[in-house]
Amino acid sequence: MNGTKGLEGKDVLQSRRAVMTGALTVGLGLAAAALPTQVLAKEAKTHGLALDPAKWGARNHQQLQSLLARNGSSSAGYNPKRRPYVVFDWDNTSIMNDTEEALFMYQINTLSFKLNPQEFSAIIRQNVPPGPFAAEYKNAAGNIVELDAICADLDSDYQYLHANYEKFKGAKKLDEIRETPQFQDFRAKLYYLYEAVNATYGTNIGYPWVIYFFTNMSVEEVQKLAEASNDHNLGLGLTKTKYTSPAAMPGKAGVVNTTHFHGIRLCTEIATLMDAFRQSGIDVYVSTASLEEVVAVFATTPKYGYNVKREKILGLRLERANGLYLNKYKTGWPINWGPGKTEIIKRELVASKGYGPIFVAGDSDGDYDMLRDFEDTQLSLIVNRLKHGKIGDLCKTAAEQMTAKTPRFLLQGRVESTGNWLPSEATIKYDKTSETLLA
Repeated sequence: MNGTKGLEGKDVLQSRRAVMTGALTVGLGLAAAALPTQVLAKEAKTHGLALDPAKWGARNHQQLQSLLARNGSSSAGYNPKRRPYVVFDWDNTSIMNDTEEALFMYQINTLSFKLNPQEFSAIIRQNVPPGPFAAEYKNAAGNIVELDAICADLDSDYQYLHANYEKFKGAKKLDEIRETPQFQDFRAKLYYLYEAVNATYGTNIGYPWVIYFFTNMSVEEVQKLAEASNDHNLGLGLTKTKYTSPAAMPGKAGVVNTTHFHGIRLCTEIATLMDAFRQSGIDVYVSTASLEEVVAVFATTPKYGYNVKREKILGLRLERANGLYLNKYKTGWPINWGPGKTEIIKRELVASKGYGPIFVAGDSDGDYDMLRDFEDTQLSLIVNRLKHGKIGDLCKTAAEQMTAKTPRFLLQGRVESTGNWLPSEATIKYDKTSETLLA
């Protein structure tokens, strides 16, 4: 998690979802990207390294090969007792789109909850202040939506689903229950609520809130659900789908609209870079604003190709009792977003190793701090989602460094309609056809 977890208001939602405004076409920047490529290539060749060029921007590939040459086990200064390490964000960095968001929609679509109506009713309100949501989260009639109103509608929907779906206590099969207006109202309003909570109240409330829906599940149950969601979403097209609650049952909140970006794609370039680091004696860590065990399914399962060790994944954590998740965030564990990512890296890695990461990769405001906070970091890679905010400012810095011999920040572009990377610093937005360098 969006990937995208402390900004307030609408900027928080933008931490997971790119904003499509403004444009600076890529033409001027890319022509300047040709720097001492022969020097970098020679340095990499000298040390016998070979990072697959795939669809890396050419200069990014060369800079990464140089990074491996300077720090890997073939370098003169390598010390196996002081192994270098790197840190990758997960959602929208190591994959296309957001594991946690995909899983939440999958959980809704398959009604994969282990909550009775009273438990569900408490969780949708948990830690969310009463009152109206941000102005952009008005209903279809243009009226303000308040927490109590939409929660009342969701209470009614869930009571119906719990009484009628066969896996709860009813007789209707999933295909049948999904045709009901109660389910369609439930899907639109629950996902709307997820977005409205994050946009209005920020990540410290919104990110724990969405993982409370795993309450009463074991780790094994959640990971099985996550794998099913991954496989389902990997098989889907990348499509932005609008969901509207039924006009025939407006309830107290009225008709609401929400949009979900369906589909996930693996990123070969990140997987092979992780492998190149490991083969060079450099440890690979993942820092995620999704539930740690959810990302562990993706990052460690061999069929997905990333092969990260479980103990090297740092994410959101829930309390557990008798082997089951509770709707309580882990006491003393920071929200792993923004400054929280830096705090956890310092606490879990720097404190024991005595030094910071040599490389960090991210895509959003949630990664801004860890991308820039460590003196030992030689390169930070930003997956270019054409965003504003703090990460937008960092993207501008990266663009300014496209002619530098030793840049501190790199931009890497992608094609959002396919999930593939571009061999460029620029990105093609989901609904566009031309490359753009900056938002």
